[in-house]
Amino acid sequence: MGKELSSKEVAQKAVSRLANIFLDFELMLLRWIGHIPSHTIRLLCYNLAGIKIGKGSAIHMWASFFNPANITVGEDTIIGDHAFLDGRASLTIGSHVAFASSVMIYNSQHDIEDKDFTAISEPVAIEDYVFLGPKSIILPGVRIGKGAIVAAGAVVTKNVAPFKIAGGVPAREIGERNLTNPQYKLGRARLFQ
Repeated sequence: MGKELSSKEVAQKAVSRLANIFLDFELMLLRWIGHIPSHTIRLLCYNLAGIKIGKGSAIHMWASFFNPANITVGEDTIIGDHAFLDGRASLTIGSHVAFASSVMIYNSQHDIEDKDFTAISEPVAIEDYVFLGPKSIILPGVRIGKGAIVAAGAVVTKNVAPFKIAGGVPAREIGERNLTNPQYKLGRARLFQ
């Protein structure tokens, strides 16, 4: 950027660049692992990468990640194929959560008003018994309350209260779920997905 840097700043930039190269390599490996049609092998690799995955949970094929060490998934949760899970800030996904295909969760975005276009990161939390419809997008700083439903294609920019149904772009409340004491189990994930 044309600034003079001290030797300490140069060293910090070099270490940061190397760390980013290793992270990019890890993310590439995880993307390849996502093509393996075995839940057991994928979950083992995802755990080794630092994703905390609860008992009975599954991440279907072709998932992509950023900073997997900041991602936590509860028990009996099924994450559909082609999901994108962003761990640049904390991403917490509860138990008995169902993701449809191609759900994207982001917890970092650029500050469009900042002269340097810097990144802003905020945690995302998905509480228990939530359903996220196909191709829904959850943006930084959002909390999806227990039992809430996000409709297909919705772009969620604000919190969704427990047991509410949100849809649209940007998402807004479009209904309420009648089941307010869910106790179901999702069961096993589909084989070879």
